[in-house]
Amino acid sequence: MTDRRAIVQQLVILFIILCTSFNTFAQRLVTVEGQAQGTYYIIKYLSDDTTSLQHGIDSVFADIDQSLSLYKPSSLINRFNEGNAVLMDTHMQAVVLRSTEISKATKGAFDITVKPLVDAWGFGVRRPAVQQVPAPDSLKRILQYVGYRYLKVRGRQLIKKKHGVEIDCNGIAQGYTSDVMARFLEQKGISNYLVDVGGELCSSGHNQHGKIWTVGIERPAANDEAYPMQALLALDKRAVTTSGNYRRFFDQGGTRFAHSIDPATGEALHSNIVSVTVIARDAITADGFDNALILMGVEKGLAFIREHPGYGLEAYFIYKDANGKIQERFSPGFEQLLIR
Repeated sequence: MTDRRAIVQQLVILFIILCTSFNTFAQRLVTVEGQAQGTYYIIKYLSDDTTSLQHGIDSVFADIDQSLSLYKPSSLINRFNEGNAVLMDTHMQAVVLRSTEISKATKGAFDITVKPLVDAWGFGVRRPAVQQVPAPDSLKRILQYVGYRYLKVRGRQLIKKKHGVEIDCNGIAQGYTSDVMARFLEQKGISNYLVDVGGELCSSGHNQHGKIWTVGIERPAANDEAYPMQALLALDKRAVTTSGNYRRFFDQGGTRFAHSIDPATGEALHSNIVSVTVIARDAITADGFDNALILMGVEKGLAFIREHPGYGLEAYFIYKDANGKIQERFSPGFEQLLIR
């Protein structure tokens, strides 16, 4: 009887697995894409329902923009920057609290109060006709308003400790948006999806072929003219983001200055680091830490990951050696997820 019962149990388990697989394969792949937050978005998911989620997705983007977009004059973030305090909504509260956590963990390498520096370097909302390195005196003056410790959260209130402090959440907001979109899909009963908001991705489950979602990792070419896909990365219930100096930059005096700015010195990135791709459990975490890791550099960045396992971070650095040759380094967990 025991053997018969065991066989029956195994058959039931097999039946459940087959039914689940059949439902997954029977579902239709739906793709929704467009422009938002100054970039693109592509959302893929499996569903029996062919009704478009475009309206709901647009509403989510609109809500987040009204909270965190520097391009919307009436947004909460602009109201805070123009005044001294604001009552945060759920979007701003989530981003500010996670930003503060990452700032503390990285000793300020990531800091949303960098807005005055971003503007000074010409990477802000108002772009100058010609970007150039700010004068040292100008940077020194601006730095007195930069520092996450100048922000205070009291309940839902965000308060400035010093007038003149301004925040820019662009270094983490797209990752947060990807997470919000994932939750939106889950609320609709969707468990198999891949969300990509401007290159900040998160996923769950499988694609239409019953396989784990895969995403391509780019390796910048030496001549900066093309970005061929180097490898595929398996992504299940994880997020991946990239920070690099090959998308937004300007050259002056033979040096390339990228949009990643060190909050401690006020200097724009001009190291040998080309990019860092980060994996985490959610996109807001990956997005926030990729900014800090690219400023830390390869050795310090990988050491940080080893010393802070609680964040579940993995990273892939692309950099140039002393001879200008492209090199790469992985954290152990990242390399295991690569599909060769």
